[in-house]
Amino acid sequence: MSTREVHSGGCQCGAVRYRIAGELGYPHICHCRMCQKAGGNFFMALAGTRNEDFLLTRGEPSWFRSSDPCGRGFCAKCGTPLFFKTVGSPYISVTIGSLDDPEASVPVSQDGVESRVSYFDRLFGLPERETDRSDLPGGTAAVGRSNHQHPDHDTAAWPPREDRS
Repeated sequence: MSTREVHSGGCQCGAVRYRIAGELGYPHICHCRMCQKAGGNFFMALAGTRNEDFLLTRGEPSWFRSSDPCGRGFCAKCGTPLFFKTVGSPYISVTIGSLDDPEASVPVSQDGVESRVSYFDRLFGLPERETDRSDLPGGTAAVGRSNHQHPDHDTAAWPPREDRS
């Protein structure tokens, strides 16, 4: 008997959560201008699954119709981009960064390269440094102690009862 892959994910604030009981297909990064705008970044990383393998487990996303055939789902509360869906398709794509384990889906392709920013290939040659928030009162530790981000796993309720105002 085979075991099916199970993946979970959601938005930054935890208002929208989902589960995938099946394969994450065609993981890729898309450089098209719509994906750049939707993600507010140089590209959007996506992986697909069959509609029947996808389940919302908390909340409902809001949707923006970025073109006649395409919609993009996001959390209306925190703004996290979550989904890409083509009208009539048997698939839905999730943003790889919204997965609880983004390492589970390694991109195999770059699409929309006609819109790729001209300096993309030079980004990996930039100097690297770890997160340093010494500019904030209490520094990086204070940020960690006051983190309101949903953890990278399913929870029975969110936010935790003691954090609700």
